[in-house]
Amino acid sequence: MARVALVTGGSRGIGAAISKALLEAGYQVAATYAGNDEKAAAFTAETGIKTYKWDVGNYEASEAGIAQVEADLGPIDVVVANAGITWDGFFHKMKPEQWQKVIDTNLTGVFNTVRPIWPGMRERKFGRVIVISSVNGQKGQAGQVNYAATKAGDIGIVRSLAQEGARAGITANAVCPGYIGTEMVLAIDEKVLNEHIIPQIPAGRLGEPEEIARCVVFLASEDAGFINGSTISANGAQFFA
Repeated sequence: MARVALVTGGSRGIGAAISKALLEAGYQVAATYAGNDEKAAAFTAETGIKTYKWDVGNYEASEAGIAQVEADLGPIDVVVANAGITWDGFFHKMKPEQWQKVIDTNLTGVFNTVRPIWPGMRERKFGRVIVISSVNGQKGQAGQVNYAATKAGDIGIVRSLAQEGARAGITANAVCPGYIGTEMVLAIDEKVLNEHIIPQIPAGRLGEPEEIARCVVFLASEDAGFINGSTISANGAQFFA
């Protein structure tokens, strides 16, 4: 029986690449999305991967959604907490709602996603928790105090979960992408992208979503059972941690 993988924010961008790569690797995959019904339907039509709609920032919604996924596909063995948002602004101008919304989705959303799945992993003595953090959670970024705080916190989550889950056969690891050629990054002004962002990347290019997906597939595999509490930095040598 194929293992079941859940990917939050799994129908677009990096999440879509992860969902597809896990499917190709033989997993049964469920992908969540927050609001774009049309894009989710198109993704399912293209891939055959079933999508589920809920707000990861809401614990009750996450718990109910996860219960439905497990009723449809079986117990979740691999959870990829990928759902995330940005709402940038310099700190002296940042409104409380800017801070809270990003915290709710990117940080509390990881708790809301992993917590309902964790007891089953402990009982079955197997689990893979993979959190998509960010280079900006490692190094910080002006104008992204809220986002950087959440992504740094995500690294703290996996390092702590690794210690709690190791004896139960559960691993928890983070992947920290640099600038990846997703819809969100490609929407940045071309002049800013070419003159300020790409020159910071020694590789001289943006990463591809599929490059992040390959990291996730490895961490989800049986071969990665002794890798726990680690962070994979996939950023074209932009930053070392």
